Amino acid sequence: MRDKPAKESVPTPATFINAQSVISGLRGRDVFSTLRSVAVQSLRHPVHSARHVLALGGQLGRVILGDNLHTPNPRDSRFADPTWLQNPLYRRGLQAYLSWQHQLKSWIDDSEMSEDDRARAHFILSLLSDALSPSNTLLNPLAVKELFNSGGSSVFKGISHLVDDLMHNNGLPSQITKDAFEVGKTVATTPGAVVFRNELLELMQYKPMSEKQYARPLLIVPPQINKYYIFDLSPANSFVQYALKNGLQVFMISWRNPDVRHREWGLSSYVEAVEEAMNVCRAITGSREVNLLGACAGGLTMAALQGHLQAKRQMRRVSSATYLVSLLDSQIDSAATLFVDEETLEAAKRRSYQQGVLDGRDMAKIFAWMRPNDLIWNYWVNNYLLGKAPPPFDILYWNNDSTRLPAALHGDLLDFFKYNPLSHPGGLEVCGTPVDLQKVTVDSFSVAGINDHITPWDAVYRSTLLLGGDRRFLLANSGHVQSILNPPGNPKSSYIENGKLSSDPRAWYYDGETVEGSWWPNWLNWIQQRSGAQRETLMALGNQNYPPMEAAPGTYVRVR
Repeated sequence: MRDKPAKESVPTPATFINAQSVISGLRGRDVFSTLRSVAVQSLRHPVHSARHVLALGGQLGRVILGDNLHTPNPRDSRFADPTWLQNPLYRRGLQAYLSWQHQLKSWIDDSEMSEDDRARAHFILSLLSDALSPSNTLLNPLAVKELFNSGGSSVFKGISHLVDDLMHNNGLPSQITKDAFEVGKTVATTPGAVVFRNELLELMQYKPMSEKQYARPLLIVPPQINKYYIFDLSPANSFVQYALKNGLQVFMISWRNPDVRHREWGLSSYVEAVEEAMNVCRAITGSREVNLLGACAGGLTMAALQGHLQAKRQMRRVSSATYLVSLLDSQIDSAATLFVDEETLEAAKRRSYQQGVLDGRDMAKIFAWMRPNDLIWNYWVNNYLLGKAPPPFDILYWNNDSTRLPAALHGDLLDFFKYNPLSHPGGLEVCGTPVDLQKVTVDSFSVAGINDHITPWDAVYRSTLLLGGDRRFLLANSGHVQSILNPPGNPKSSYIENGKLSSDPRAWYYDGETVEGSWWPNWLNWIQQRSGAQRETLMALGNQNYPPMEAAPGTYVRVR
């Protein structure tokens, strides 16, 4: 494979987090088992361990003498304060920490553990290493400065925040202040109305924002794991408003937050609900066809629906399908998946059936511990060491407004990761019909994130290859959420495009072209071509059979 100097090396799948590890859950016994393997390795091979201890001692001696042996990652914000480099004591402390990290990694790499055991050890010990960072102590120069600037009050405020989080936030540092935003007032504010409701969902139709509109509606299927308004945060970055202002008729599904009464809702239940919502869109707009857009698990639901419709020979109801950071091919290679075996999957399934639901807060906790520097230690420093409240951030507010998964759907998702059923015809059955994605021949548009730690981009790419019809794939230069929330105007936005889809995602990457800016305009041009003729805008929402029931954002989104 030829080099492409204009780009960095191809990003590998996430080492720390992915959808499979979150949905299955990592058990404490898996962590302790890995630590035990590390301890056994050190005892069985004392010479190997002694050699690395001596090497570390030599490095620490040079550090004391003032040598700079290691350079911190420039993207590591923990050591962004110039004091870490300019103050002799702080510089030596940082160099000692980096030397220890380097030697620990080297000890694992040179060990006689199996490849899988080494990967597990790297994963667990990196969490330990992050926790022991000198930036997490009161000696952090930011904390010292705040201590003097506040006259000592930062310490008391930090203790107060810690006690509050221990009592009300599962012991994790708060990422948001709970009253920073309000659904319907500061987020999810686009005008519209609920035009249909069943047990599983509310269907919202939004008020037009253009002089003319396209005939075919766009139905957005959000993930069941979070609430829908990631598509409608502030007006400046609202995907919904962007679509409305450019002439699209937009309908949005808002999932009900299930409880123990709904433990039997499985993937087939959600597929049937989306089909019903799609038929309501057709009835209100008078269009025979609907454009579908799904994100994450919503994309999986949408793909299953199309497979179901294809089996019933009813695919003419769908004009196109857009998949945002959606996994259809569940084969993921990362260190986190090494902890996920059949016993883990069955244990996770048992727990959710016993409880009736999988609590979104449990998933959020796993997310946090899998990306500790961003989601734990960053807020540890801000909330406890500096004594400050977390800054208001609409994306984090949405992320913390978690939902539950019914036990049956959770079990279906676990089986999805266990068997990878969509990778072969008839491997998945929904609503009594087998699914064969190669026979789903509608045009599709797929987007992945190059830094996505939840649905790794190469797995999303392989998912695109499972589809039939004309396929497009774009790779945004961002993570899971920011790949969706990508409005025009961000100078840091770019994406990679390559019209020729090869079997190897890395070959596709090397031959791709980098395009500056947001992918939204690219998608808009694509979807407008598949949205039928333009006509005068109809301002009325709903129709005689489906009159407006209440104003958006509706009722289901407010249930916690």
